[in-house]
Amino acid sequence: MRKKSKHNKKRNTAFLFEILTRELTKSIFNEDTKRKNKIISIIKEHFKKGSLLNKDLESYRSICETENFKENVAEKLLQEIKAANRILDPQGLFVAQSRLIDDMNKGLSKSAFSTFVPNYKSLATLAQIFDNDTPTKTRVLLEDAVVKQMTFDKKNQEDENLLTIDNLTYQTFIEKFNRKYGQELREEQNNLLINYIASFSDNGIQLKLFLNEEVTRLRREIKKSLNMDEIKNDQDMVVKTNKTLELIEGFKEAPLDEKLISKILKVQNLVKEIQN
Repeated sequence: MRKKSKHNKKRNTAFLFEILTRELTKSIFNEDTKRKNKIISIIKEHFKKGSLLNKDLESYRSICETENFKENVAEKLLQEIKAANRILDPQGLFVAQSRLIDDMNKGLSKSAFSTFVPNYKSLATLAQIFDNDTPTKTRVLLEDAVVKQMTFDKKNQEDENLLTIDNLTYQTFIEKFNRKYGQELREEQNNLLINYIASFSDNGIQLKLFLNEEVTRLRREIKKSLNMDEIKNDQDMVVKTNKTLELIEGFKEAPLDEKLISKILKVQNLVKEIQN
């Protein structure tokens, strides 16, 4: 059988893909090249174009990425996607998922399956809709909820609240920073704030991508500074620099809030001063 009536997250293709992308982000952040390459290899192998897993994943994506549609269009789209998903070879998909799970167990670890996925509930709902064993009444109720989500104008609702939040957040940070350091924001600091403000509307996706690169850059520059004569010949400076590196390492476990942004702003300032 393809799935049991009770939802099994390991048999949810979209959930498995979410785990891989999140683990990939972690490996990039941690500069773990070996793990990063392994994950990329798994994704390329199992989700290549035309594969059953890729087709199954597209069913989830086509619905999850749809919003602000007219109700009749959303209903038709859902039925078309559901029909396309059901003609996929159930046994072949089960085997493909099993191979993927096996590679993830070997290449990552079983603990990876405990990774927090924010949209897990939505993915589980879609899995039940695609499952032939789901009772008709349950499926109809779930489809009704999904259609409402597909017709919801998320952007307009956010825009109504975001404009005030954006300006207030941005101005608050600028005022705090200027009061403390008595200087204008640098370009990289301005980019950080812009991405932080944007995180209110996209669940932090863009901010996480920005931080992957920015924190890696900051860590690299701080490490390089240990080779500077002004620092390596001063034991006190060496200690402070290593403490800064420890602070940066703690960023990956910290929540994406104002406190973290303030710390990164300070490290950005420090790096610029070292470069100058």
